[in-house]
Amino acid sequence: MSTAMSPGASTGRPLRVALLSYRSKPHCGGQGIYLRHLSRELAALGHHVEVFSGQPYPELEPGPVLRELPSLDLYADDDPFRTPKLSEYRDWIDVLEFGAMKTGAFPEPLTFSLRALRTLRARAGDFDLVHDNQVLAYGLLGLARLGLPLVTSIHHPISVDRRIELESSRGWARVGKWRWYSFVRMQGRVARRVGPVLTASQASRADICRDFRVEPDNVHVIPLGVDTRLFHPREAPRVPGRIVAVASADSPLKGVSTLLQAFAKITVEREGQLIVVGRPAAGGPTEKLVSDLALGDRVRFVHGISDTELSQLCASAEIAVVPSLYEGFSLPAVEHMASGTPLIASRTGALPEVTGDAAVLVEPGNPEALAAALRDLLDSPAERARLGAAAWHRVQERFAWPAVARTTVEQYRDAMARFPAGPGAARGPLSFRNEDPPC
Repeated sequence: MSTAMSPGASTGRPLRVALLSYRSKPHCGGQGIYLRHLSRELAALGHHVEVFSGQPYPELEPGPVLRELPSLDLYADDDPFRTPKLSEYRDWIDVLEFGAMKTGAFPEPLTFSLRALRTLRARAGDFDLVHDNQVLAYGLLGLARLGLPLVTSIHHPISVDRRIELESSRGWARVGKWRWYSFVRMQGRVARRVGPVLTASQASRADICRDFRVEPDNVHVIPLGVDTRLFHPREAPRVPGRIVAVASADSPLKGVSTLLQAFAKITVEREGQLIVVGRPAAGGPTEKLVSDLALGDRVRFVHGISDTELSQLCASAEIAVVPSLYEGFSLPAVEHMASGTPLIASRTGALPEVTGDAAVLVEPGNPEALAAALRDLLDSPAERARLGAAAWHRVQERFAWPAVARTTVEQYRDAMARFPAGPGAARGPLSFRNEDPPC
């Protein structure tokens, strides 16, 4: 069956792009960082970009336009799992969001997708296509009936997070994790029904095809970039013994507990300072581990710092560590490399693919192996210099945001060319066939 080509699909005219993200933390977590850099570079290429986001909102640079789609913000860092006042409820989607949260679920992807569909239904003629930044929720399946092609970025399937969290949980905590991650089943169903899927590494592509059962031909690898205007080597000398990691402090996936245990092993024989860019929960497992290991003021957690402060911190360290149990790409790894900082990373997920021979790779979750690697690098200035230079060179060769944007636009045009022209042409009424309904 032939399909009509959407206007602008094969021409070089500027595109009108709606970028969607249900939450977009500006300085941690890859979704907000990806939005900021991709939207800037798309606008620099002459395309019109509007970013639709729930809280926390991204910090965008000049060019793209931010359209806020407010939720009840039930997971704000300063007031998580809050109970909203009655005056805060605007519609049935808000009621659904709070009700799902109270049952232990994580409803933000679904409720954001419903708000986005409602908003885009009134503005379908304003855009050539929609780019979904890992929302993967049922509301997005309605975009085809509006005549809007959909391209989706999956940085890595959250099924991996679910697997690791369940392995580290016991008893009722395990039951709670099952409920929290119930949205992952929805994401897999949506991933199998959308247009092109973009991901940042071959490792993530394999995981998406395996866990979400997406056809390999529908998943395209576009490595992410790093902002070398900020992240680059500095003339200032590095702080002796300083080790830096950028990681969600309480997430088992990010391996901070492994790093703390490894750091404790080396502090018995030398001076050192560990700075973790992340915010542990008060009285949570990370704070308890720091106390149990008697690390005191040798470990410092920082959060809420600006991009400039983060880049200066990365460039001030003698060693950077990415101790994750899994990474679908790892922007922090590339930022450390761009800073010319010698990197130790886990041999897992996409990290070997990203770092190549410009990092020391260790077994994930093994404090002894990580401690040995830290000792070796701290004792070898020559090896630190070699790794730092190799990392900077690799970034210059492979990871640049303008190239990411140009390749992404190629995927946009391909998706438009394959999409049937005209509202309603792609699908009839939305059907979940033999799958569960969106509730």
